[in-house]
Amino acid sequence: MTSPIDIEDGGTAVVVDGEPGPQTEPEAKKLEGRSPGQLMWVRFKRDRTGVISAYVVAFFFLVGLLAPLISKLYGKDPYTVYADERPDLFDSAGVPLQPNGGISSQFWFGLEPGNGYDVFTKLLYGIRTSLMISVCVTIATVLTGILLGVAAGYLGGRSDYFISRVIDFLLAFPAQLFFIASMPVVVSLFVSPTDETPTYVRVVALIAVQWFLGWMSLARILRGTSLALREREFIEAARVSGASPWRIISKEILPNVVTPILVQSTYMLPGFVTAEAGLSYLGVGIVEPTPDWGQMFSKASTELVMQNDITYMFFPGVSMIIFIVAFNLLGDSVRDAFDPKTAR
Repeated sequence: MTSPIDIEDGGTAVVVDGEPGPQTEPEAKKLEGRSPGQLMWVRFKRDRTGVISAYVVAFFFLVGLLAPLISKLYGKDPYTVYADERPDLFDSAGVPLQPNGGISSQFWFGLEPGNGYDVFTKLLYGIRTSLMISVCVTIATVLTGILLGVAAGYLGGRSDYFISRVIDFLLAFPAQLFFIASMPVVVSLFVSPTDETPTYVRVVALIAVQWFLGWMSLARILRGTSLALREREFIEAARVSGASPWRIISKEILPNVVTPILVQSTYMLPGFVTAEAGLSYLGVGIVEPTPDWGQMFSKASTELVMQNDITYMFFPGVSMIIFIVAFNLLGDSVRDAFDPKTAR
């Protein structure tokens, strides 16, 4: 429903669904009849910060996806030990002879002190590894949060009590300490301590450990939303008409909890990126020779690198800051697009 109101410059603004906005009457007529998703998209496109952040995030995902192709075109890979292949580029301590870590037209981001890995390709594959793990964790936690949160809110009774107590119990765990302490335990379930741990085992362990303590916040939000929705008239009408609980949940409740799911997901993923990087930094996540964002921070903090090549930290550090800030700004924009009342 729209109604015109006067504005200071002599034009006419309108009220759309009870909310005044800057649209003129022709623009408001274009918005009439659009679905909530279409209105959300219109609001999001008007948010310049959100659009720019979306492009930045998409760029990082594209870089991670195309890392093998970029590496092939670049002519190098992140696994070649240039300290052995090109010893003329390093001094006796394994530090690049050229200034700024050996940055040149041949090695765009320089060479890593010690083994001499190419920093550019290592960063590309490090972004690929970190984002792949974080996306898998996010998908797993979102699905678990939806399943348990909506079930607890709609079914109520003993189901709600049991799931809520499990959530309360798991929320009492100190997440970071649990991640650090449990990673070696989970890895040891698959591989003997005397054997070398395959990379895929470490990846599975990282996903499992972060998922275990990552789904509760979303489940709590969806439980509260589902509790409110199950008392609404359209849910009662569906129940009276003989619809099964599964049909009510899938057809009536889930479409109405899309907003908190999307908004919460945009905040969860960058959190998992930093958590995964932190575990690799501490040596319980991804280890060499597999490239990883956190592993590059760990390498940069060693005495050899800190004393001889302070520029090594620049590229992984700046790239992670840009990604985390862009994703958080994107989350704010998505939230404001879904609920314009929260916009600043």
